[in-house]
Amino acid sequence: MEDTRQMILEPTWPDILLRLLLTVAAGALIGFNRETHGHSAGLRTTILVGLAACIAMVYANLLLTTIGKAPDSFVNIDVMRLPLGILTGVGFIGGGAIFRRDNLVTGVTTAATLWTITAIGLCFGGGELMLGCVATALTFLTISLLKWLENHIARERRALLVATARDAAAPDLPHLLEKTPYRSRFVSVRKQAGEERTTFEIRWRSTGHARPGELLAIVGEHYLIDSFDIVGGTAADA
Repeated sequence: MEDTRQMILEPTWPDILLRLLLTVAAGALIGFNRETHGHSAGLRTTILVGLAACIAMVYANLLLTTIGKAPDSFVNIDVMRLPLGILTGVGFIGGGAIFRRDNLVTGVTTAATLWTITAIGLCFGGGELMLGCVATALTFLTISLLKWLENHIARERRALLVATARDAAAPDLPHLLEKTPYRSRFVSVRKQAGEERTTFEIRWRSTGHARPGELLAIVGEHYLIDSFDIVGGTAADA
């Protein structure tokens, strides 16, 4: 069966307005979730990124009839580079949302959300309203409901613990944690002000946010804890 669907080459203002409003609604739905979680790319940023993509696609749609080619050849027209350039440019915005401190990376989900809302804006701008609505619903479910699932998946955590033994009789840390879910590995030792500050790598598995209060309580009985820094992986960003 022949596919009769094709891009509307001369969209009317009511059609354009509908595309813009749907894009704003999608950006507001997704952006509100990001805003309530305190992320840098919140409500206004998400709406603006989606609108930029939608406007670029609508503009490309309007230019299709002005280039002197047959109407059915629009897929090969150079004006289609305009929305593709918007999609590429959002990569730079998303890159600015990603922050790395040592081995800890944050902002990846925010960058991916901006990339997705751009694609949704392109869908609405090109008149693919159903595709845009379905993509919006799936994106919202991904950044909201799947966050709950992520918090219930046990992950391996890693931290660097710097501690000083309270006295010479303090047990060795690996032996101290032998019957706990935590595992330790000696990294280095440094003498300062007559005291030996030892750095250990601690590994364990847990769900949700890593808050090893039990570990700190056990170690604190025999060691003075100078610092405890969780490292590695991607921080919660949703």
